[in-house]
Order: sequence, then structure tokens, then C-alpha cells
Amino acid sequence: MEEDIHHYSGESVEVTYDVKRCIHAAECIRGLPSVFDKGKRPWVEPDNADPDQLTEVITRCPTGALHFERSDGGASETVPDENSVTIVPDGPHYLRGDIELVRPDGTTLLEDTRVALCRCGASSNKPLCDNSHREIGFTANGQIREKADSERAPQESKSLRITPTRNGPLELDGPFELSLLGDATSYREDHATFCRCGGSGDKPFCDGTHERIGFTTDEE
Repeated sequence: MEEDIHHYSGESVEVTYDVKRCIHAAECIRGLPSVFDKGKRPWVEPDNADPDQLTEVITRCPTGALHFERSDGGASETVPDENSVTIVPDGPHYLRGDIELVRPDGTTLLEDTRVALCRCGASSNKPLCDNSHREIGFTANGQIREKADSERAPQESKSLRITPTRNGPLELDGPFELSLLGDATSYREDHATFCRCGGSGDKPFCDGTHERIGFTTDEE
């Protein structure tokens, strides 16, 4: 997993941008075109907006490519009260909450409130999404289905721990709401095994296809 972080300093807010995590969701550009403009250099100008407005738009970034630090005493980003996993049709998993990404040996890869994880199998920056799903024409539409009892107590404050297994799926442990982007239906889970080879017939869940197709994660 690689990073390439750029810093853009303003009077009240410093914006950090990780090129490797950006998949051009463009929430920043739609939200504040006066600050975020790919046609300019620098493309981020933090002083072109109110600090509170700027930081609110940054937290819309679904991949965590954008973050901020405030020097004016303003509020920092808060961890959402509940964890969520949103499946993007033909695209990645969007995760929000108290997210911890760990190696199979338990060491931490990343801790964040916003992450986009590859599910097409082609990313060169696994387990993160790098937009390879667009290049390979990955398709995964349809409805998600409930795999566990949804009548559960409200989530308590607890992290969602994701383990990308070697040559295999994503193991998710911890409470989260699972939904499909654009669909109001959601299911509550405490554990799931998600496909990341792109081949499962039970997406977003793993069905063992990774073994049959020889999926590898050697670059991790």
C-alpha cells in the first residue's frame, strides 16, 4: 500500500492530499470549486473559503484522500457514531467510521474515518481502490442481501477491523451498517467476509471464487 501526500497550507487550515487514495469522486470539486480546481496550480487553495465550510466539504471525500489540520482552534474531524460500509455499483467498498485496516499478523496498516477498498481485484495499490475497476470494465450491480439477523441493538462505540487476507477476501469484524449506494435499504452486521477478487457470484460476499481463479495479493 503506497502513499503520496501533498500539503496545502492556508491561514487557518492545512489540507493534505494523498494522490494514491484519490479516485476522483469529485466531492471536493462539486462542494467548493473555489478551493478545489484541477485546472489550477496549486489545485487546492484553502483560504478561498470559510474554514468551517472547507473542513465540512473535506469530510465528504469518501476515500480519505483529503484530510485537514486546523490552526485556528476550530473543530477537528470527528469519528462517526456508527460504522458503515457502502457498496458502490461497479466500484469499490466505501467505509466510514472508526476504521482499522490490519495485516493478517495483526499489525496496523491504516487507521482512518474514510476508506475506499478495492473489490474488482485489479488495484495496484491493494487493498485500497485505485480506479482499476474502470479500466477493466468491472461490473457488479444488483441488490445486496441480508446474511444475518438485522434486529440487533444499536451500535456501541467500537471500531470496524478489516483484515485483507493473503490471496483471499476481506474479513470485517465489528458492527456496521451495510448498504448499496443509492438504496435506502441497509442491513446491520457484526462480521462479514467480502469478495475482493472480483469474481464472486454472491457479491459483495466471498463465495470462494478467489481460490478457483488463482487470485493473488503478492503486491501487498
